[in-house]
Amino acid sequence: MSSRAFPTTPDGRYFLVAGRLWRSTNPAIPEERRLRLVADLMDARRAVKEAKRGNGEISAARKAVDAAKVALGERGSVWWEDGAPDFNRHLARNTPYAEWATALKS
Repeated sequence: MSSRAFPTTPDGRYFLVAGRLWRSTNPAIPEERRLRLVADLMDARRAVKEAKRGNGEISAARKAVDAAKVALGERGSVWWEDGAPDFNRHLARNTPYAEWATALKS
């Protein structure tokens, strides 16, 4: 799922999917590194799928997904430095982005 296919908050910190905010990739990551990390994430997601079929260790595969998402800035410590709280995985209507999200529907 590409965040480019979904509305992005005005500050670029999140994208919106079905009313829920998901943290965007850290824009300070150099493009070459970002592409490598995305490839690692996709490999890890495939490993999870295979492990669910009985072909591999699910725990290790899920840890690899998490590691890639942390490296991309989508999980773990926030990548912005202004002290703003993290609303990752929150319903937009319950955050300061509620008005922005509501305006998208009109």
